[in-house]
Amino acid sequence: MIIFLYGPDTFRSRRQLKKMINKFKQERDPQGFNISILNCAQEKNNQILEQILATPFLAEKRMVILENLLSATKKTDLQEKILEYLEAKSLPKENIYIFWESDCKPKTNVSKNLLSRLLQEKYAQKFEIYKGTKLSAWVNQEIQERGGKISPQALEYLVKNIANDIWKLNSIIDQLISYKLEKEIELKDVELFLDEKIDDNIFNLVDALIAGQSKKVYQMIREQYRIGENPQFILSMILRQIKILLELRDLYDREDILSSDLLAKKLNLHPFVVKKSLPFVKKYNQNKLKNIYHKLLEIDIKTKTGQGDQSMLLDILVGKITS
Repeated sequence: MIIFLYGPDTFRSRRQLKKMINKFKQERDPQGFNISILNCAQEKNNQILEQILATPFLAEKRMVILENLLSATKKTDLQEKILEYLEAKSLPKENIYIFWESDCKPKTNVSKNLLSRLLQEKYAQKFEIYKGTKLSAWVNQEIQERGGKISPQALEYLVKNIANDIWKLNSIIDQLISYKLEKEIELKDVELFLDEKIDDNIFNLVDALIAGQSKKVYQMIREQYRIGENPQFILSMILRQIKILLELRDLYDREDILSSDLLAKKLNLHPFVVKKSLPFVKKYNQNKLKNIYHKLLEIDIKTKTGQGDQSMLLDILVGKITS
């Protein structure tokens, strides 16, 4: 049997590989005598071939895991030999072979041919990076399966701020569940654990937007697109930040408070967010912030009701604010 696990989401592919190994141990090989895990980029060719061709020891089946074979650029001879075995179907039939790859961008003709051959296998599974609703659904399911629950607002904030780092998401999920025990995870809980992960680019983007630096804003928005963010997310983050600035500026004008801890407590915000926002509060007056906030709300309504392309509406908004 040939199994091919590949794709950029190494967390899910690694977990799938671990499940397969554990299942093999439970059903066939509790001691692990017939499991061989080989990093093809590091092991010597003759040692890898020896393990590939070996038959089970006092068992019916043997499992051979070949990692990073396609990305091992200096292993063309090994790749060619394994491709020959696959084409000739001459590998021991008692063995289960699992090919695991994170980077499926072969650079040589041999590795390209090997990839093409592996993709023909019945048990080839690609692990794409989840985005948007798929990522939200995955996180929600993970939390439920681990005995936790999360509010929609907290879920949205968690997904947006961790983005595509599934390894980090996995760690944060465990921390949040342990922190809340059997209680629902709320927005303030997520903010507490993500205080150092809030994207400075959003603060800088808002600063440039209010300052009327249109060229800089457009460049920063394009950079957000490049890293995988969509116009609605960028708009929602700008809207959220302007709203926070308005609340802070209003309280500052009324009570002349400059302590970030005290401001955070009065407005029920995380101290880190307040600390990052204070320089902007001192820089921009309330009328200017209100004007921008109303323009943002207008565009937000249009994007949510399908009244135009989101990226175009966002560009129009930047033009209105910075003009």
